[in-house]
Amino acid sequence: MPLIVVMEDDAGTRMLVASVLKKDGYEVLTAQDGAQGLQLVEEHRPALVISDVQMPAMNGFQMLAAVRQNPALAPTPVILLTSLQERAHMRLGMNTGADDYITKPFHPAELREAAAAQLNKRVMQASLQNMAVDAAVQAALEAQKHKLAQLYERRLAKELSDGWPSGDGSAGDEKFAQASVLYVDMLNYAALAERLSSSELSELVKKFYGSAGDTVHLFGARHMQFIGEGLLGVFTDSTDTRSVNHGLRAVRAALGLVDSAHRMRHYLQTQFSGRALPRFEVNVALHSGPVTLSRLVDPLHATPAQTLPVGDAVSATLLLQKQAPALGWTIAASVSLLRGVTGAVKTGARALVALPGRMAPMDATELLGLAL
Repeated sequence: MPLIVVMEDDAGTRMLVASVLKKDGYEVLTAQDGAQGLQLVEEHRPALVISDVQMPAMNGFQMLAAVRQNPALAPTPVILLTSLQERAHMRLGMNTGADDYITKPFHPAELREAAAAQLNKRVMQASLQNMAVDAAVQAALEAQKHKLAQLYERRLAKELSDGWPSGDGSAGDEKFAQASVLYVDMLNYAALAERLSSSELSELVKKFYGSAGDTVHLFGARHMQFIGEGLLGVFTDSTDTRSVNHGLRAVRAALGLVDSAHRMRHYLQTQFSGRALPRFEVNVALHSGPVTLSRLVDPLHATPAQTLPVGDAVSATLLLQKQAPALGWTIAASVSLLRGVTGAVKTGARALVALPGRMAPMDATELLGLAL
């Protein structure tokens, strides 16, 4: 099993971290300060380092800088432990070269999740290399747009046929212990509606969401639907694309949506060059967690059953998307989703994002692209 070095001056916290990791089968070496811990790292070359920030002799930042300056140790992933009162340390730690951070007090599950994410980097990189759709999607979107529309219609019709309601309404509910949720919405929609006629606005919406629907469905979305002026997609591991996990497919779909927005911007500039329209932009949010596709049946009318994605992961994704413009992020992804694709993506800024109506902020990161 992988070797992990833990550095923590508080004996109780050090014992807790070591106990949780050993219970999961990892080999663990502990140190009570950064200097002692750095010596262990140099001697044993661990697969992962977990270090407190505030320690005597050598603090976590100094230890991290020493690791990054040593070519033999530089690739070693480092997770920093910091308290909520030391939020400034989060940014400093990430700028110094930390791979992740955990705020104290923390739950054992959070520690396990963060450690597993860092140790699985190579696995995710291999998964990324196996994504043959990377090149195929770009070619398909450019050279075979008409075929994409037909593919989307056939697959959607098949899914609706397979899930056609029968018997008790609750029998058709699908529950997923873990799914990835994507929500994309157009910015400046109200300003565009003010400057375009209803027919022009209708054409704009059809062009963008026609392409967006093709992109989301092509990457194996289990379900998608329109909410307001936005499109919601749910990705699970129950589709025919099991070779690539649902989180990575959701990320790739989000990047494809941004590409579609760039093409739409060019279309507007060409079609309405003299109209001084606001810039066409989109924001995308990604989050993961339990999701239920609830089957809704109207017992009083002979109308087809509808499917509604429900769960905290869905509502949190919608709220995260609304906060993305204020952060200046085109794609905002929760850390819980990104830990499932660690090593496969490039990220930017990271922040604790306050979501309206929720007690705790969401730990989120700006998603920049794939780590090709």
